Amino acid sequence: MSERVLQGVVAVGASAGGVEALVRFAGGLPEDLPYAVLVALHVPASAPSALAGIVDRAGPLPATTAVDGERLEPGHVYVAVPNRHLLAHRGRVVVSKGPSENGHRPAINALFRSVAVNYQHRGVGILLSGVLDDGVLGLGAIRARGGTTIAQEPADALFPDMPCHAIEADVVDTEAPAAKLGQLLADLATRDLAEETILEPDKRMDLENRIAMGTHFSTEQDAERLGPPSGYTCPDCNGSLMELDIRSYRCRVGHAWTADALLKARDDEVEKALWIALRSLEEKVKLSRKMADRVGPTGIGQVYAAAAEEAEHAMNVLSDRLAEAIPPWGPLDE
Repeated sequence: MSERVLQGVVAVGASAGGVEALVRFAGGLPEDLPYAVLVALHVPASAPSALAGIVDRAGPLPATTAVDGERLEPGHVYVAVPNRHLLAHRGRVVVSKGPSENGHRPAINALFRSVAVNYQHRGVGILLSGVLDDGVLGLGAIRARGGTTIAQEPADALFPDMPCHAIEADVVDTEAPAAKLGQLLADLATRDLAEETILEPDKRMDLENRIAMGTHFSTEQDAERLGPPSGYTCPDCNGSLMELDIRSYRCRVGHAWTADALLKARDDEVEKALWIALRSLEEKVKLSRKMADRVGPTGIGQVYAAAAEEAEHAMNVLSDRLAEAIPPWGPLDE
């Protein structure tokens, strides 16, 4: 156990291109960092993660896979478990199977929000390489509670979408290359926070944080209190989404979506439906022609032949549409 006093908590979020950014970030951390560092990287739910070992070898600070309930210690890096949120709560780690956010668990927004609620001025949020906009609302929460927000310089990120979205949303205090972030944290550690002001609780932020700390299908928290019905449905559970503001939504069981992530989920749904339709039309053509050949040149045979021609025309139109929308090597998830 370290004898140093925990001065604050640094929450780090990354997605695509995040492993490289995290390696450079870890390599630049000072040995005497008085913060605990929590890292959430988007990974598939069923994938084994070697990230803690990679981060541990990359820099001077020990990095381990987060364990629910362990005490947060300065100079230690805690890495999220696949398919679990990583949160900070009252000086301890929380590993939760709360509702996914933007289709992710761990979710960067959930981690950042927990630091905003629990650490206010002593919280730091760092957003690294990634696509879409997970982490932007979380950085906004940290900033609103008096914390410090940092983004990897877009030119330094393999996938600059997440840092760019945060910068465009005006929720970033400072930008820096991943390798220089450790020096920024060392500088922040010298600040005098003796006269920091304790802020009044943010009821909505507190409720969202409690939702993330809950169980996968928990109904203890009423998400309907967060806002009016949006008229949209949740891609995860098909439940009604409540509109928190023009950029974010949450369903009754707690799944959270930003507007950009919701649009991407709809694109995925449409693409999947089109591929199913194309397969069904192809099977209809084959079956109709088989039936036409079986009954021969009769009236019913002509009906089958006409059905085959109609389905083939629709199949060709749909195939051309998909070819325009999808790279020639096929959909990325196949």
